[in-house]
Amino acid sequence: MPMFKDIFKAIRITIVLWLVTAFIYPLFILVIGQVFFPEQANGNIKQNIHGENYGSTLIGQKFVSEKYFQGRPSAVRYSIGRRGRPTGVSGASNLAPSDPNLQQRVLEEAELLREENIPPLAELIYASGSGLDPHISLEAAQAQIDRVASARNLQEQEKREIEKSIREYTDGRFLGIFGEPGVNILQLNYELDLKDVNRN
Repeated sequence: MPMFKDIFKAIRITIVLWLVTAFIYPLFILVIGQVFFPEQANGNIKQNIHGENYGSTLIGQKFVSEKYFQGRPSAVRYSIGRRGRPTGVSGASNLAPSDPNLQQRVLEEAELLREENIPPLAELIYASGSGLDPHISLEAAQAQIDRVASARNLQEQEKREIEKSIREYTDGRFLGIFGEPGVNILQLNYELDLKDVNRN
């Protein structure tokens, strides 16, 4: 009967699509990632000189000490402390611009930056959409040099070394044309710690 033929045909198509989308395609992507992009596929986890993991260059992390360059604020506090969400949750707070909580947070962030003689740049005040951005702009990094150098008791010559490190850990535009150059602050901060160890 034509109706049963259509039913069986629909079932076969459903099974084939399920196999393709649930098994074959994910397995293909997994193999491509592990073969051609193993570091990125595994989170691009960096290790310190003791062989311990200290972070991922693909995920923004919060640095609380004045000795470190700060990244963009995050509404999700990814994997940090008791309120962290180590399950991969990301996203914005979804607060409207008129929300008093958002306005208060922005004003507090701006005031803290002014106290440190850092211009309240938008990316240092407003959280990103994903909450996981690992980069800041060159302008935002350069604005923090004086604070970081002061916290680390660095002289003028050593301060110029920070500028070199910023350039070293600046990623260019994607494919040379998309986006803007960004400074990876995880790598930059770790480089500064290594230099402090060598200096001492």
